[in-house]
Amino acid sequence: MRYVRFRDPDGEVRTGEWTGEDGAEIAPHPTTGSRLDFDPDPLAVSEVEVLPPCDPSKVVCVGLNYADHAEEQGKDVPDRPLLFLKPPNTIAGHDDTVTLPAGKERIDHEAELGVVIGERASDVNADEAMAHVAGFTCVDDLSNRDDQAVEQNWVRGKAFDDACPLGPVVATPDEVPADASVECRVNGETRQASSREEFIFSVPDLLAEITTYLTLEPGDVISTGTPAGVGPLSDGDTVEVEVEGVGTLRNEVHIP
Repeated sequence: MRYVRFRDPDGEVRTGEWTGEDGAEIAPHPTTGSRLDFDPDPLAVSEVEVLPPCDPSKVVCVGLNYADHAEEQGKDVPDRPLLFLKPPNTIAGHDDTVTLPAGKERIDHEAELGVVIGERASDVNADEAMAHVAGFTCVDDLSNRDDQAVEQNWVRGKAFDDACPLGPVVATPDEVPADASVECRVNGETRQASSREEFIFSVPDLLAEITTYLTLEPGDVISTGTPAGVGPLSDGDTVEVEVEGVGTLRNEVHIP
């Protein structure tokens, strides 16, 4: 199933099942009962405001998890996951216009598979890791290369407002193939095209490594790294990140 968070016409935040072709409708959430979450008649997506599919306390991002991206960045493949954080201020939702920092030479798109945590995870091993996963989503790890190149902690490079669009849904693990494709299109042109199968570090291995050091709470997200093809964005661009089994996250870019 694919679950979506949304604000209904009355201003209430709801959760439902994303159904129909490309999420044309939202059906009542099956786990809460069709008469408990909202009216049993499906809602058109055009009638509601689609929200980020979860409310993370943090996003743990993985750098250089594809060999081809490491090569295009002129970096060696790491012997353990390279980790950094994005705080809640970075979160944006499907169809949001994301405002990027002004006056920068290069801010890149980075299409990624996001892992959404369902159960609190601390010091888990790889064999039990997937029991803590609610599902998967699309992530655009927007990156300010100007500042990333000259700072160690990447706060300016990775943690600016709107730097982590998520969505449009959380797809349960059974919906997302082990070799799920991960793609990015800018104004309809494909820039990134790879698959989950090309990860250097698998999702269970990432969970085991991350939770050795920090606890993941329900709703937290692991952004699993981006394939080759990252590139700069311009004011007015439309960015689409598509993960097979999840759907397509779409955002317009605004640069003041």
